[in-house]
Amino acid sequence: MKDSVQTPHAPAAIGPYSQAVTFGNLVITSGQIPLTPAGDLVEGGIEAQTEQVMINLRAVLEAAGTDLARVVKTTVFLADMNEFAAMNAVYERHFPSPYPARSTVQVARLPRDVRVEIEVIAERH
Repeated sequence: MKDSVQTPHAPAAIGPYSQAVTFGNLVITSGQIPLTPAGDLVEGGIEAQTEQVMINLRAVLEAAGTDLARVVKTTVFLADMNEFAAMNAVYERHFPSPYPARSTVQVARLPRDVRVEIEVIAERH
């Protein structure tokens, strides 16, 4: 059975989607961008934006009954692949080893013209 996950500790969905859904023991998040829970865009470079994305992902996963240590797959969308190393340095601080599988792609444009968006798949406790 599929259930929606919602938390006030991450930005609210701005369309017909859930912050995450649970399906069996899986949690699949929607892409998180660097907005505060109040909906304000985090200014600054890729490091500040990636940090906020990770904070949002942590909040959504906790609301679903899991955490970053149980993430098995991530997809990272970057506005500029030249910012990969800086994004990766922040990303690495948030995940314990063994790291999740990951795909990283450069895209033409992201919502609100942010630098990064990340979605994850995790196992629930």
